Amino acid sequence: MADETDTIPIPEFSSLLQMDPYLKPFEKDFQRRYQLLQKQLFLLEAAEGGFEQFTRSYNTFGVHRQPDNSLFFKEWAPAAEALFLTGDFNGWNKFSHPYTNKEFGKWELILPPKADKSPAVDHNTKLKIVVHTKEGERLYRISPWAKYVTKENKAVIYDWIHWDPPHPYTHIHPRPKKPTSLRIYESHVGIASPEGKVASYTNFRTNVLPRIKYLGYNCIQLMAVMEHAYYASFGYQVTSFFAASSRYGTPDELKQLIDVAHSMGILVLLDVVHSHASKNTEDGLNKFDGSDSCYFHSPPRGEHTLWDSRLFNYSSWEVLRFLLSNLRWWMEEYRFDGFRFDGITSMLYHHHGIGTDFSGDYSEYFGLQVDEESLVYLMLSNHILHSLYPDCITIAEDVSGMPALCRGVQEGGLGFDYRLAMAIPDKWIQILKELKDEDWNMGNIVHTLTNRRYGEKCIAYAESHDQALVGDKSLAFWLMDKEMYTNMSTLIPMSHIIDRGIQLHKMIRLISHALGGEGYLNFMGNEFGHPEWLDFPRQGNNESYHYARRQYNLVDMDHLRYRQLYAFDRDMNLTEDKYGWLSAPPAYVSARHEDDKVIVFDRAHVVFIFNFHPTKSFQNYRVGVELPGKYKIKLDSDEPLYGGHGRLDHNTEFFTEAQPCSGRPHSMLVYSPCRTAIVLANEEIDYCY
Repeated sequence: MADETDTIPIPEFSSLLQMDPYLKPFEKDFQRRYQLLQKQLFLLEAAEGGFEQFTRSYNTFGVHRQPDNSLFFKEWAPAAEALFLTGDFNGWNKFSHPYTNKEFGKWELILPPKADKSPAVDHNTKLKIVVHTKEGERLYRISPWAKYVTKENKAVIYDWIHWDPPHPYTHIHPRPKKPTSLRIYESHVGIASPEGKVASYTNFRTNVLPRIKYLGYNCIQLMAVMEHAYYASFGYQVTSFFAASSRYGTPDELKQLIDVAHSMGILVLLDVVHSHASKNTEDGLNKFDGSDSCYFHSPPRGEHTLWDSRLFNYSSWEVLRFLLSNLRWWMEEYRFDGFRFDGITSMLYHHHGIGTDFSGDYSEYFGLQVDEESLVYLMLSNHILHSLYPDCITIAEDVSGMPALCRGVQEGGLGFDYRLAMAIPDKWIQILKELKDEDWNMGNIVHTLTNRRYGEKCIAYAESHDQALVGDKSLAFWLMDKEMYTNMSTLIPMSHIIDRGIQLHKMIRLISHALGGEGYLNFMGNEFGHPEWLDFPRQGNNESYHYARRQYNLVDMDHLRYRQLYAFDRDMNLTEDKYGWLSAPPAYVSARHEDDKVIVFDRAHVVFIFNFHPTKSFQNYRVGVELPGKYKIKLDSDEPLYGGHGRLDHNTEFFTEAQPCSGRPHSMLVYSPCRTAIVLANEEIDYCY
């Protein structure tokens, strides 16, 4: 009989179709997806006893020490003629330790302990699998299940290191509870230092975690943790899926980082890459058993032409075992709290989004162009993760706008908790590149920030790592450019460019935070307007680390204006933490005035007033509000502490009048300075979010 976690509730397509009647013509597609998921769960139950054991396959594949200190090795290499184990333990003898061929392409080997009863392979020593192919080739491979791989200084290929420490790190702190408001600090361990080098897990734990806590973020999204041979790939060309990148330190040091984050009440998400894999053969999955398939589809289906990478065969039983166990591994072994799934668009469609401009027509999301194998894999992943870990968070990176991406699998949805609101940063870049300040369109800004599917949560962001990369420019750079190098001191008068940049940087972040979604994301350093782009060491820049770092030292200098942007980011997050607008229903926008360049909205009974006009301030600006009472300023981007001009008196109390305005039953008169955002809260109600 199936375990209760292996079953999914009776389908509820009707609720989804009632929410969006335009999906009605595609009801059969939702039913088919759901039936395919049910079939997969049934097969898992019949063949493996359910997903609980299936997703723990990392306990049997790879290498494992048994109670008697013998070592058990297991691999899947269906096209191989023979497998041998070699390494430091046997003087690199290529033939002395053959694997035994089992059914379904499995291979096993048992190494008895040494005479002194210690394991035959010592901790921290090198291993290789020797694969003999039917064509007579002899290939040297790393186990796909390897837990630790390293590269010597001038070497090109990574080495498989047997990781079996005598005293492995043990987590002390429980996972924090899932927050109602998700505020994410997107991070890359290697660049998390002002020094021109690859920074460490220990540096991040010691020097960056306290900053994240101070800034009011309650979640970290860690990039580039799954091992990748090419540093400049930003972690998106994964070679070893079960290995935490050794360039930052040991597995135990990553575990300690996560444990300390948990002690601070901070969740940690892994940026997981299951959409594709590196083409590397000697230290990657590609051609592991000598064939052009194994874990991937054979070409051309198994190759991504733009990414120059391999594409998984999600219909393969052993690929499902590998990938689903991979998710479980990161949750169990490292105690991550969830995942941001990279490259979802590529997975959802046979065309991978290449050369496709999604118009929003629903027919684009259904039919033969949809890759149902990978779609069902994502449904299966989300169902399993949320069944085993009810507080697990999953975020989808999808540019297509697939409907029901963030609805439950029982509705025919894909089961994600959030999707990234990827149109928002693109809009800000477009505005800053193409428009003069007086030509900003308030209605268009509001539309972009609010144009999301009802009932599906979004993570809003003004900029992520994408906008920081070389070839693009961060918001701060678009606003202030080279003056950031010379005019950011508070000891000299503020130039016009710096003044404009400082004020708009704060306003863009706050309006994205408050209006754009049900969660918020910031890429490390952007909170203080990091002065430079991000570029990893590569041949094109003479292997320089100059741009592969984050200059947190700039925030610690009292006389630099980066500190002012940093202070605003903290208070923006702390204000949200108090009033909970991210967990509240979508905002009601009461004004988007094109001539005045003013946007007014309320959310969670908090009133937001944005005056984007470059020169016009308004002395008695009438603002509509839902609830009557006394309002006071709770956040003011014009405060001198944030690099503002201090034009507002925070002792002022704003009293509502029974005069309807902009669709609201009450209103009040407010002073709204140019290029200023104000957050007002009602002093007479209890905020319970």
